[in-house]
Amino acid sequence: MAYQVLACKYRPQRFADVIGQEHVTQTLLNALAQDRIAHGYIFSGHRGIGKTTIARILAMALQCRTAQGTAERPTPEPCGVCDACTEIRAGNAMDVIEIDAATNRGIDEIRELREGARYSPARDKYKIYILDEAHQITDAAFNALLKTLEEPPAHVVFMMATTQPEDIPQTIRSRCQHFSFHAVRFQEIVGQLRSIAEQEEIGVNPAALSLLAEAGDGSMRDALSIMDQAIASAPLRDGKHTLDAAQIRSLMGTVSNQIFEHMMEAVQAHNAASMLEQAAQLLDAGNSPQQIARQIVRFLRNCLMARLAGQMSELLQVSDEESARAGRVAAIFSEEDLTRFLNSMLRTFDDLGYRQEQRFHLELGLLKLVHMQRLLPLEEIFRQLSSGAGSAGTSMPRLANASSPQPKLASPPSESVKAATPRSEAPRNSVPSPTSAAAHPLDGIFARNSTSISTNSTPAPVPVPTAPPVNTASAKAESPSPAALPVNVPVAGSDAKTSSSVNTATLRAAVAEALAQGGHETAASLFEAGAWEWNGSELRICIGASKTLLDLIYTTQAQQIVRESFRKLTNSSRAVRVESDGTAAANKATPPQASRTETDADGRPQDHPLIRHAQKLFRAEVRSVVYLRDPR
Repeated sequence: MAYQVLACKYRPQRFADVIGQEHVTQTLLNALAQDRIAHGYIFSGHRGIGKTTIARILAMALQCRTAQGTAERPTPEPCGVCDACTEIRAGNAMDVIEIDAATNRGIDEIRELREGARYSPARDKYKIYILDEAHQITDAAFNALLKTLEEPPAHVVFMMATTQPEDIPQTIRSRCQHFSFHAVRFQEIVGQLRSIAEQEEIGVNPAALSLLAEAGDGSMRDALSIMDQAIASAPLRDGKHTLDAAQIRSLMGTVSNQIFEHMMEAVQAHNAASMLEQAAQLLDAGNSPQQIARQIVRFLRNCLMARLAGQMSELLQVSDEESARAGRVAAIFSEEDLTRFLNSMLRTFDDLGYRQEQRFHLELGLLKLVHMQRLLPLEEIFRQLSSGAGSAGTSMPRLANASSPQPKLASPPSESVKAATPRSEAPRNSVPSPTSAAAHPLDGIFARNSTSISTNSTPAPVPVPTAPPVNTASAKAESPSPAALPVNVPVAGSDAKTSSSVNTATLRAAVAEALAQGGHETAASLFEAGAWEWNGSELRICIGASKTLLDLIYTTQAQQIVRESFRKLTNSSRAVRVESDGTAAANKATPPQASRTETDADGRPQDHPLIRHAQKLFRAEVRSVVYLRDPR
């Protein structure tokens, strides 16, 4: 007898032998037991999951000559030994006609089918038509079949198997019973493969079975086809074929997920060179960029499922070894990171289908994974600025991914740098060093993975946020602008005990530095940009922000830092009064809209220094403003 492939040799012959489709088999068994036979059935679902097989078993059960309830046939299952069952299993039954609808799809073939359906079966109880790939039938042919399906002869049963039920006209589907088949579960495929390997006396380890089941992708037939191919290439050990994972990977042209685990560790360490070196090894070994991208996508998907549901979840559909590997990678990334990685690699995989230089696009896609570690969603940036910038005793909120590197805020300049170039007196066209404490509040967020740069090196040009405008209507009459303040101002006034004087710019820089070191970066930036002036023995600091924002950033801890810095530099405990430049306007009896200042984000967002800085970084524009809180 000629060799028979495993998919045909172990094709189920009873409903109980079909795995993964209990919702279909149980319904059909109940219909057979109650003699509720429909004249039309549609079996739809993934390839290789038993649609045509169940259609044949149902035909055997309908044509079986052994009566139900007897010793030979106690259940509605076909007996499998009568002439009808034997002929249907062999494919030569006269009253069971299988038609390949992919080739017999025209109206002429359907007209012949309709003419033949009028005649009674030659021997058996029913005349059964099994239409495989029914979605290939043309619309005209379906229209010709419509009347026959609506009012068929009592002896005719139509069974249509398809992978694309949406292509079958609704008028046809409404006249048939539709059964949607499920993809076979991973563990069920593994169990079936193990059973077949034992019957065939094939040596196989669990890792190899998992690889075969994963390659089947929910299709039992695909898994058996790959297993048949693997057996043909497997070496003989002790007189029998033995399958192992390495041999199956070589046969399928795939690589171990261990190398993808190392690549993701390189991504977490921001080591782009190491990741590209590992990718080059795979490419030089003959693996195609599309195959590598496909495997990375599957690996990242499993890592995301392990992060969401745990590494023992059935969502992974991999072996225990692979699930442990996915769990280790999921532990070093957040859910958002893994989602971005998977989305980026899916786009890369799609691009490889129509790109000329596939290797370059794959390397570019892998580099994006490294750079994504430095990105932060725009919504998160403004959420931090609006809700967490000035919370009591805290700094800007950290990122959600605790395992990834936290934002590195720019450190304040050294004393020598401050003495040479005070931040408040720097020329407008100068570019601050990346290590300068004059960094904008947004700089701490965008510098998530920036490296420190020496003050002696030439920094790259970056956008310089301008200081927020100050209400100068009353300031001009009372005192000069901050830039025009005298260099040395007596701190103690007429107090004889304090005879020293202090440099206003030095005092401003020292207070800003102390606030930044204490975790109050936003307060440090606004204090540095504010207007400082002496009113007798009292130091008045006018902050370019609204009263609401000032209450948020000037917390009790920030007040203590300002007083301590003032006392250390002046050897005095004189009063320091901090106020908002919107205080005077807010005290007027004007509507809420009129009380908003140009520097308040509630008034004109495009004029707020934080918004202007974000616009320069992203080249964005403000199109609409939604007020989420009371501007007063």
